[in-house]
Amino acid sequence: MLLQESWHLHQNSEGSLLSVSYHNLISELAFASVVHIMRDVQYGWIIRFIHANGASFFFMFLYAHIGRGMYYGSYFSLAGWNVGVVLFIMSMAIAFTGYVLPWGQMSYWGATVIINMFSAIPYVGKSIVEWMWGGYVVCDATLKRFFVFHFLMPLIMVLVVSVHLIFLHEAGASNPLGVGTYSVPFHPYYTWKDLLGVSIAWFALAGVCFFYPYLFMDPTNLTPANSMKTPPHIQPEWYFLFAYSVLRAVPNKAGGIVALMMSVLVLFLVPFLHTGKFRGLAYYPVCRVLFWCFVCNFIFLTWVGSMDVKEPFIFAGQVSTCIYFGYFILLPFIMILEDSFTRSGSPLLRRLQSVLYPKTTTPPLYFFSK
Repeated sequence: MLLQESWHLHQNSEGSLLSVSYHNLISELAFASVVHIMRDVQYGWIIRFIHANGASFFFMFLYAHIGRGMYYGSYFSLAGWNVGVVLFIMSMAIAFTGYVLPWGQMSYWGATVIINMFSAIPYVGKSIVEWMWGGYVVCDATLKRFFVFHFLMPLIMVLVVSVHLIFLHEAGASNPLGVGTYSVPFHPYYTWKDLLGVSIAWFALAGVCFFYPYLFMDPTNLTPANSMKTPPHIQPEWYFLFAYSVLRAVPNKAGGIVALMMSVLVLFLVPFLHTGKFRGLAYYPVCRVLFWCFVCNFIFLTWVGSMDVKEPFIFAGQVSTCIYFGYFILLPFIMILEDSFTRSGSPLLRRLQSVLYPKTTTPPLYFFSK
């Protein structure tokens, strides 16, 4: 948690330095100002690389944090979990607007396609699109609004993060077993543990920025925006590709948008899908296997989203989308079944336990509960 918050603050500081030299009033100068930052501003290149690649690292930590919460049952703190999902949605909005600011080919067409999805809303959709664009097409007004939103929203996000930490403090820190323990002082235990994580993350970020600075960037975005030439494959940044795969898996425009929204909003339902008697998935062997299948499918969805919209990637995306939502549908029923097998002392469950816990001489107590 401390690693995420420190990374969020570093992103805000780097963005503030970039905004000093960024020009957002005339769209033709936006791309030129980014080139100016890279070539003429002293150390501007490293500031931009840290800011751009830092966003990718931030979402890596964010997805790991959400996955850990789903695995260990952190969602039992309902208020803290819901605030965390709101933070996730805010992070997605900030990242999207920041992707538009360099005003490259992918920035321009990404803003055109993504905002145009709001037109699927009955009656008011077209008006919402024109209001967000500031006109009938993506133009200077769009860039100005996105710049203001991208600059101010992180400040609001700091307040929401504070609320998230307050709820975390009230609920208390959890543990992998999900059992009550004595309180552990933050210092020196968590201080040194988080300091180690931050140090490793910074070394990894430095390696990417100095040796592979364009690793997470689309080369199409190194070309100035051109409204008369459409890129062959329009796609968002890698951390949105899973949602993009869900969007294009549904052939209907309105249905695809609903599926896209539900791929994120389904996280609000996770606390209500836990029907088991134990906290988290540590005591549910089948659910553990199901969870790691979900993680692998999430990575596969991300890969499919980077591929062209053609077979067999269309069919693969549709199957992966069904698996993605199927996890949330099957999880509560499998928990109920595992609890019933546990009470009956099922030999099959004992055998699965011996496979998943090969070094455990004594099976966990929950296998003997009646």
